[in-house]
Amino acid sequence: MHLLFVCTGNTCRSPLAEAIARRLIADRAIPDLTVGSAGTSAWPDAPASDGAMLVALEHGIDIGEHRARALGSELVEGSRLILAMGPHHLDRVEALGGGGRSWLLTEYAGGPPRPVSDPFGGDLAVYRATYAELEHEIRAILDRIVAERGRLAP
Repeated sequence: MHLLFVCTGNTCRSPLAEAIARRLIADRAIPDLTVGSAGTSAWPDAPASDGAMLVALEHGIDIGEHRARALGSELVEGSRLILAMGPHHLDRVEALGGGGRSWLLTEYAGGPPRPVSDPFGGDLAVYRATYAELEHEIRAILDRIVAERGRLAP
């Protein structure tokens, strides 16, 4: 199963979400779950923002090799679950054929549908708050995925 996180530029929220999910998937040894990220208005090959890189490093995660990818129909088609940071991202995913497989990240995590705060242009404290928000939500998302897989098992 491939999980795709989507934000605007693929330099802040979605690369952080991807990195957090990778770490938690490895820590929990969840089999057959891969992750990626993309942006609705990404400049292809742009690096993660400095704030995202610094906050990730504070948590022992190196996203220095991350390069932005633009969201396109091929990424949508190749993803089983697509989690958008905000409503306009979700609209774009659905316009590319992701209906029925796409959600606002916060809603899929079990909370009310709301956007994940965007740290772009903020100071390090803003990036830290976004990291904490993402980590909390992604833990709930992985709990849901594991629970749903358990219900589907023979």
